[in-house]
Amino acid sequence: MGEALKKYPRESYVLATKAFWPMGTGPNDKGLSRKHVFEQVHASLKRLNVDYIDIFYCHRYDPKTPLEETLRTIDDLLRQGKILYVGVSEWTATQMAQALHIADRYLLDRIVVNQPQYNMFHRYIEEEIIPFGEKNGISQVVFSPLAQGVLTGKYKLGGNIPADSRAADPNSNMYIGQFLKEDKLLRVEKLKTLADEIGITLSQLAIAWVLRQPNVSSALIGASKPEQVEENVKASGITLSDEVLEKIEAILE
Repeated sequence: MGEALKKYPRESYVLATKAFWPMGTGPNDKGLSRKHVFEQVHASLKRLNVDYIDIFYCHRYDPKTPLEETLRTIDDLLRQGKILYVGVSEWTATQMAQALHIADRYLLDRIVVNQPQYNMFHRYIEEEIIPFGEKNGISQVVFSPLAQGVLTGKYKLGGNIPADSRAADPNSNMYIGQFLKEDKLLRVEKLKTLADEIGITLSQLAIAWVLRQPNVSSALIGASKPEQVEENVKASGITLSDEVLEKIEAILE
């Protein structure tokens, strides 16, 4: 990645990285301790060959490390100019509230972004996370807007699983099963018909829907081919009408 980024001006892109999951076999090679966060930030800077990271995410909440320790470490890195903004991923509203309380109490930089999973079939953040984010200035940068690829339409009800798909890969198919149930695939067919009616692809419909939701600032997309990126980024320029949004909700009910 560092080599690929060399040809682009640093100010032209936003670079994010994260820490929490194990990066080695040692007891200090995981979590959000001062040591692990400090070492992972510096390792990322070295690998990416950059002077600073735009957004640093605490990839999960770490119950084994005092939250104040994590936040002070990140604040130190912010003041050193190695991180510009701090985010979290898959934290509950209660956990984020605790972080904001500590930050305000000790005059530390606040969380400004959360990275949850969000798509037409996985909407738990609408109940607490989005209202909390709106109230506290924490935007949502969502991942899996295509529900592990199910909302591309590649998986057909009663059809065979494509050999080159995520669902066919035993190393990455542990999460997709929840989206491959019959009721979901029936909805995919109806959503595909709606997308055809308005002249866009199903992928574009799904991403445009996510981007239209309150408190969502951007969506992370994965791709195995350049043309998939080219297709999906067009969703950012699509505005879904209220009528289309109502039809989507009717399908998803």
